[in-house]
Amino acid sequence: MKQWWRAAVAIGAATAVLPAGAASPDRTQSIAWANRLTWGAVPAAAAQVPGPDRWLDLQLASTDASLPQPAADQVAAMRISREPLAQIVVEEEAQNRDSNAVVDPDQKKIARDAYQKAMNALADEARARSLLRDLYASDQLREQMTWFWFNHFNVQAGKRDIRAMVGDYEQTIHAHALGRFRDLLEATLRHPAMLRYLDNDQNAAGRINENYAREIMELHSLGVGTGYSQQDVQELARILTGVGINTKPDAPKLKPQWQPLYVRAGLFEFNPARHDFGDKHFLGHTIKGSGFDEVEQALDLIAASPATAHHVSLQLATFFTGDAPPSALVDRMAATFQRSHGDIAQVVRTLARSREFAASLGGAFKDPVHYAVSAVRLAYGDRVILNSQPVVGWLNRLGEGLYNHETPDGYPLASASWSGPGQMATRFDVARQIGGGSAGLFRAAGTPTDAPAFPQLQNALYFNGLAATLGTPTRTALGQATSPQEWNALFLSSPEFMRR
Repeated sequence: MKQWWRAAVAIGAATAVLPAGAASPDRTQSIAWANRLTWGAVPAAAAQVPGPDRWLDLQLASTDASLPQPAADQVAAMRISREPLAQIVVEEEAQNRDSNAVVDPDQKKIARDAYQKAMNALADEARARSLLRDLYASDQLREQMTWFWFNHFNVQAGKRDIRAMVGDYEQTIHAHALGRFRDLLEATLRHPAMLRYLDNDQNAAGRINENYAREIMELHSLGVGTGYSQQDVQELARILTGVGINTKPDAPKLKPQWQPLYVRAGLFEFNPARHDFGDKHFLGHTIKGSGFDEVEQALDLIAASPATAHHVSLQLATFFTGDAPPSALVDRMAATFQRSHGDIAQVVRTLARSREFAASLGGAFKDPVHYAVSAVRLAYGDRVILNSQPVVGWLNRLGEGLYNHETPDGYPLASASWSGPGQMATRFDVARQIGGGSAGLFRAAGTPTDAPAFPQLQNALYFNGLAATLGTPTRTALGQATSPQEWNALFLSSPEFMRR
């Protein structure tokens, strides 16, 4: 164990200095593309990527969200798959209300624990479904974009009753991940998870709450320091008054003149009785008081702004190419964004077909989600895991737990946030767990032991491509491994595997 740990530390120390692209690009191009635009190369990577341009076109056009049958069966059995969002939220709200009404202290605790267990189970189902898609879905680029956009429009599952909503919120983002930014922006605005998380369900005329308005402008669209003012934030907050949630079956009683302006879609509600109908002056435009149409006008202005095009393009370029993407690349992406009216697929195509993107392949440091998911993909290929909880636990330990980030800025994209000594030590331990055996991944619910499984890292992908990318320190360390388990752990600890 000590010998393995010393070797892991030795090769891990080279992570920041080993030159990227040391292997022949002719032999590793498909693997490099797979490592960057999917959740990690798998043994069939060469067949998956028949040619970068062709593969990219197929991914951007794909509408196939299917999973291998064993994974699809797991998803189909989930409550979040069987019940619509509104039904789940209403049922859990009733359970919460009933538990609070219990008088006896012991019985109250039992009821409260049951409610919390049900809510935690809903969030766990969403995490499991998300990981199964990342591991096995054929539309890998959409899955990466779903993670990117969820992080961009972040909500935390632990706040209020968002655990019951987070799975559907991710589904909503998944559906719009390669569509138009304007549609995605409105889809997140209409979702109860976002409205709960940033408290816009409490934003009403006479009781203005600026939380959501501020984050729309600062994080979701225009970006900090792009010319909007505090007055713009205040005016957007006024525009958003009355945008909220209704879990009751019936619409509220409204004055006759307000009834035509009432909007209801599932749990989403625009209540004109809570809306400020005064005229607003937003981003240099006057928006007349008219109801929900004010929101539509504001979103049109936000999505069409050059600042939004640049901010979103910069975030995308950072996610896909690594720290400090070239400004010329970001400018071209932003131009595509504006020319295409925010067509995300076209912006991604501009990015992926650029010389800057090609030059960055193999040089971006993996954040924890990329690291853990790519390790499991490489270790087991298309063999479907039966239990995602080990992966959930690894991500929690690595500091990037799914739906756990408390603040609306999402997890950082900068590599410095994930490459410190503590992070690396934890990665080495995760590498040891994945490399040493099934690690609980094949322990079905209700069974005490794992089904037989062992990670196959020395596979065709390794011998036909990955081996050629390894530097001398890694080759030396692997040559000194005393067992397959130790070899696996060393490979997953290597600087080459830490990059994508």
